Amino acid sequence: MITIRPATLDDLSVLLEFEKGVIDAERPMDETLKQEDTYYYDIPFLINQPSIELSVAEVDGFIAGCGFAKIMNARDCFQFSQYSYLGFMFTKEEYRGKGVNKKIMDYLYNWSMSKGIYEIRLEVYPSNNAAIKAYEKVGMKTTMLTMRVDLRNKKSP
Repeated sequence: MITIRPATLDDLSVLLEFEKGVIDAERPMDETLKQEDTYYYDIPFLINQPSIELSVAEVDGFIAGCGFAKIMNARDCFQFSQYSYLGFMFTKEEYRGKGVNKKIMDYLYNWSMSKGIYEIRLEVYPSNNAAIKAYEKVGMKTTMLTMRVDLRNKKSP
């Protein structure tokens, strides 16, 4: 059985390992990530901030995955004034394909709705097909693709 609950500071060591797992998985997809140890998140801040819900999934007493929803203000051009930005979505390899991500996402959707937020957004690398499939299973759709260029390496036409 999969149980979802808010993360606590007691979960910090596992969450730091999960963060390393996210970065290791994404490093081949993004040449701009540092090769040495780096961090994406201030995990204690995510745990303690009222406008953020960092949750963990437990399976048989073991933490199997995590994710957060962060309430963000939208730009004026949108029909909504706020949205929940999802991040730190991670499931340990041995629990993938077992519904852990769906349970976390449903939990974060419900948390967002309890705050009056109905727009949910996240970012995913376009080559991360497994993640894209998982997000599509919970109703998400692609809206924007971010592009970049490093002008130091650009050759003139």
